[in-house]
Amino acid sequence: MPSASLVSSPTIDLGLAKGRSVSTKIVQPADLVHPEGSIISPATRATLNFQYASLRNINHCPTGMYITPSVESTLVWDAVLFVHKGYYQDSVLKFTVTFPNDYPERPPTVRFLTDIFHPLVDPRTGGYSLAPRFRPWRPKEHQIHHILHFMKSTFKEPTLDKLHEEDVLNKEAFNLATLENSIHVADSYRDNRTSFATLAKQSAELSQSPSALYDTSGSKKNHSLRFTPLKPNEVDQVLGALSVHTEDSK
Repeated sequence: MPSASLVSSPTIDLGLAKGRSVSTKIVQPADLVHPEGSIISPATRATLNFQYASLRNINHCPTGMYITPSVESTLVWDAVLFVHKGYYQDSVLKFTVTFPNDYPERPPTVRFLTDIFHPLVDPRTGGYSLAPRFRPWRPKEHQIHHILHFMKSTFKEPTLDKLHEEDVLNKEAFNLATLENSIHVADSYRDNRTSFATLAKQSAELSQSPSALYDTSGSKKNHSLRFTPLKPNEVDQVLGALSVHTEDSK
């Protein structure tokens, strides 16, 4: 994977990188006003503030996930998921969480900005299906940390095994249409683990490409969590600041 760093921004560290103890840093967002001028209800304002602050709780923090309110709207949170294990190992996946004005009465929507071959991700729009876990949506029970933990779980085999066709947004990923014959639809994901693993690995590799990682494409929105390439000496400086030692530095 190319060496990179996140550009500084007001960020919640939602995870502990590969088991390391890292202090969670929260910078409170500006006043919750939608840039288009639409009114955010007091209940929504209070809920967003509370749920954002509650991400300090270690039990609410999925490992390897970072999230921050967007500079464009506090109803939009920008996030990155680093996948460390499983079919999608080493994926770097950017996504957004968009809250309706009357949240939590209605659920937020999730959209991946990084192209990813996954049964719950619409390959055309990046839209992500919350249906397997949050149908129906329960405003008094479901919170943002439930969504984040569910999202992470869907990149693991046990959750993938339990998906139903009516909930998916990418039928090809679910049914695994063969690469040789796009008309022929193979058996389900359960019977095609090798093919699925190959396509998931390809997605992981593409997520690390410069065009995906460094926002070189002007067609995608300006994500608050941006990466910049690092030179080898800069990598050593960052690792030194984090007290991380590589084999070469020993």
